Amino acid sequence: MSDGPHYGFDTLQIHAGARPDPATGARQTPIYQSTAYVFRDTDHAAALFNLQEVGFIYSRLTNPTVAVLQERIATLEGGAGAVCCSSGHAAQIMALFPLMSPGKNIIASTRLYGGTVTQFSQTIKRFGWSAKFVDFDDEAAVKAAIDDDTRAVFCEAIANPGGYITDLDAISKISDAAGVPLIVDNTSATPYLCRPIEHGATLVVHSTTKYLTGNGTVTGGCVVDSGKFDWSASDKFPSLSAPEPAYHGLTFHQTFGELAFTFHGIAVGLRDLGMTMNPQAAHYTLMGIETLSLRMQRHVENAQLVSAWLEKHEAVERVTYAGLPSSPYYERSKKICPNGAGGLFTVALKGGYRACVKFVESLEIFSHVANLGDTRSLVIHSASTTHRQLDAEQQRAAGASPEVVRISIGIEDADDIIADLNQALNKAAAVKG
Repeated sequence: MSDGPHYGFDTLQIHAGARPDPATGARQTPIYQSTAYVFRDTDHAAALFNLQEVGFIYSRLTNPTVAVLQERIATLEGGAGAVCCSSGHAAQIMALFPLMSPGKNIIASTRLYGGTVTQFSQTIKRFGWSAKFVDFDDEAAVKAAIDDDTRAVFCEAIANPGGYITDLDAISKISDAAGVPLIVDNTSATPYLCRPIEHGATLVVHSTTKYLTGNGTVTGGCVVDSGKFDWSASDKFPSLSAPEPAYHGLTFHQTFGELAFTFHGIAVGLRDLGMTMNPQAAHYTLMGIETLSLRMQRHVENAQLVSAWLEKHEAVERVTYAGLPSSPYYERSKKICPNGAGGLFTVALKGGYRACVKFVESLEIFSHVANLGDTRSLVIHSASTTHRQLDAEQQRAAGASPEVVRISIGIEDADDIIADLNQALNKAAAVKG
C-alpha cells in the first residue's frame, strides 16, 4: 500500500513499510535471519558498494526486516528516512557522529535521562567532543551557550524522569537562527503524542526499547531524519557537504539530497560503528508499533487518573505530571503533545529517601526495573539508579533528587494501580526519617 499522508496514524502504524512477502506471500514481515545477500553479478555488487544502487549487502548495514521498521518509524514521525541501531544510546551517538569533530560541542538540556547526561558529560569527551548543559526554559541562556563550535542542540520532547515538556517551537527557532540541527529524543512521547519534526526538529532519536516495542523484550534505537536541513549552507558539516574519501569523493548531500543523513548513517555510521539492530529485535518492535496508538491512549488515560489521585495523597509532596492542571507545563503540553502528556512522571514523598525506598519495595503490581514504556506499570528510585552517576546538583536539575521516585504508568486497570500505590504509600508514610 501507499504510505501517503491521506492515511491516518492508526492505519500507518500497521501498514507503513510492510507489504506481503514477494517470495511466499506472507502477510507479516518475515524475520530475515541472514548475514549476507547474494549479488546478481559483479556489476550489481559494485553498484551496491559504490552507493549507485540501493539493496542488501550485509546485515551490519541493511536487513529487510530492519528496513521495514525504519520506513515505518520514519513514516509515523513524518521524516524522510530513518536508520535503526542497537539501542537508544547507540542512536544518540549515530545522530552526533556525522555532525561532530574534535573541539566541537553540543547544547543539551539539563532535563535528560541520567544515562544521556553521563554519555554527554563524560563519554563523548573521549572523541574530543563536549556538551554544555542549559535549562531550556531559559531561552536566552540557550542562545548564549551556542558558539562557533556548536554543532547540535539536544533535548527530550517529554523528559525522563519528570515528564517535563520542552517548548520545541521556541528551541527550534534558536537552533535554526544559529544554523545548527535540533535533535529531539522522542522516546517518552512517541510519534503518537508528539511529532517533533512538525515543531522544527532536524533529527529525532528513539530508544525503541521503550514505548515503540512496549513489551520489554528487546533493545533498539532509531534516528529519523527530517530531510529538511541544508547541510551545505555552511562548512560546519563536511561529512555531509564535502567529498567523502571512502566513496571516491562522493558528496552525500549533493548526491542524496533530503536522504543525505540517512544514507550517511548506513554507509558510514553502521559500516564503521557497527551498532546494528538485529532482525528479531526489529520484528518484535514492528509487532509493538501495530498497537502503539491504543497503548498510548491507555497510558495517558491511566496517568491522568493516577497522577490526580497521587496529588491529593497526604504522603505525597508533589507530582510532576504535565497533564495535571497544576503543572507549569500543562498549557505547553497541549501544544507540543496534543494527544496527551504521556505515561511518565515523578512523585516526591514527604518522608524523603527512606520513604522512597520503603515505597518502592512495598509495591506489588509495579515492577522495580530500569526501564519505562512497558505495558506493565514500572517504578524506580532514579537518584540511586538511573541518575546515580550524577552529582546532587545535576540530579536536582534533571528532576531526580533523592526524595523522588519515577513512575511509568502501564495499561492495567487504573483502580488496581491506585490501590497498589495506596498501600505502598501508607507503608512508606510510617517510616521514620
